[in-house]
Amino acid sequence: MKKHQISLFSGVMLALSSLIGSGWLFGSGAAARVAGPSAIISWVIGAVVMIMIAFNYVELGTMFPESGGMSRFAQYSHGSLLGFIAAWANWVSLITLIPIEAVACVQYMSSWPWAWANWTAQFMHNGVITTKGLLLVFAIMIVFTLINFWSVKLLTHFTSLVSVFKLVIPSLTILVLLWSGFHENHLATNFGNFMPFGTRGIFEAVAVSGIILSYDAFQTVINMAGEMVNPSKNIFRGVWISLSITAVIYIMLQVAFIAAVPSGMLTNVGWHGINFSSPFADLAVLLGINWLSILLYMDALVSPFGTGVTFVATSSRTLAAMTRNGNVPAWLGRMNRRYMIPRLAMVADLLVAMVLVYFFRDWSKLATVVSISTFVAYATGPVTAVALRKMRPNFKRPFNSKHLSWVVPLSFILTGLVIYWAMWPTTIEVIFVVLLGLPIYFYYELRYNHRSLKTQLKGSLWMLVYLVFISAISYLGSSGFGGINWIPYPYDFLVITIASIFFYYWAVASRVDGKDLEVAKAINDKVKIN
Repeated sequence: MKKHQISLFSGVMLALSSLIGSGWLFGSGAAARVAGPSAIISWVIGAVVMIMIAFNYVELGTMFPESGGMSRFAQYSHGSLLGFIAAWANWVSLITLIPIEAVACVQYMSSWPWAWANWTAQFMHNGVITTKGLLLVFAIMIVFTLINFWSVKLLTHFTSLVSVFKLVIPSLTILVLLWSGFHENHLATNFGNFMPFGTRGIFEAVAVSGIILSYDAFQTVINMAGEMVNPSKNIFRGVWISLSITAVIYIMLQVAFIAAVPSGMLTNVGWHGINFSSPFADLAVLLGINWLSILLYMDALVSPFGTGVTFVATSSRTLAAMTRNGNVPAWLGRMNRRYMIPRLAMVADLLVAMVLVYFFRDWSKLATVVSISTFVAYATGPVTAVALRKMRPNFKRPFNSKHLSWVVPLSFILTGLVIYWAMWPTTIEVIFVVLLGLPIYFYYELRYNHRSLKTQLKGSLWMLVYLVFISAISYLGSSGFGGINWIPYPYDFLVITIASIFFYYWAVASRVDGKDLEVAKAINDKVKIN
């Protein structure tokens, strides 16, 4: 085994280090505020949606085991314009995750309850990072980058160590809260109490409470595929093992949080009024479990720190892979000769992430940006998987499931719904950020690449129309999701579902059999099926 390669165990630890980040520290509190006890169902829905999405990418990742692969797959099947849109959207989500984790560290730090630490309160004001807090966020992000700067070996050793800690503390939190403060009436009295804001709250929580953010990091295994041992088997194993462990932990954390909230507090303010700065730590203090609160404040540094470090690795490889598509500067893809890591891409990601957190200083807003931009990219995964089966049925497919025929259209429908659940006007704001990359694409196309614009539009027009459609439905949809209620709930869901089926078939029919498939074949030829 080469020194820089990643074993299955290290890959799972790397994924867990990404998956169990700030989402567990804030997600349960945010979801309970939006959906009440039925937030438990929101975490189940989030897990199902992400498993459906992962199903498509496991097939693609094992076919094309390359670093930053999720920035390349759509270009193989539909040409460079769709490939750029998918890569850009995915990259936006990944670099947003870097400041999210730094903000999480600082937000928990700002609520330290000890007298000697009252100076940390100046890092936050009304839930938003202050200028002093922003400087600390920048410093933490620089440390994230430096840990990645020398070698994959250092990265995997760090994340393996951190992942053990990140598994133990959430598990301990679940057990202690269930033992110390279990109020079964919060979970099982009647339908109205369990679902105080109706089914709408369940779906809203999936997109705006950090649930999608919390599950999104399965792609760490896909994007690091070029450095994995035996990728044809370990990509599949790494994704399913890490996602399964994470789903159990997050669902049980939500159960523990719901059951442990003091009944008196609920009587006074209701679920909408449960607004902790540091949800689990504050809850432990209320229950008088001071030793647990100290552990949680410690983990509030460790969990986001481990995730931030991992996403520096993932986002830099994504940006480096985008250079191979020919639509961003080639120097961003240069690898350090000694450690074979994209240092210049890491520096570029750090600078862009700093700009993002300067404008979006709130954890929840950053989490929503991640959710929408991620799912814009994910809309291409199901389409690419089916299109490649039609164009190149003889490609080697180490993971070749017969269930793809129904998983693909279902996952495409769910993708559109998740974007809608993020609510107007956030939907249009993030879609605008995604489309902001198009001038860069057209600059490189007109100056350097000179590929057929007609061909590129054939492969991508469905996506451009799809984004306009989702934006319009978000505005016209039900008031519960921020719209003007021209299409009330649940008919808005029905419209999105029917339209998504139409867009899915249009997308598959828009496949482009061009030179990019020759590149794909060269990568696929090297795949070994054991």
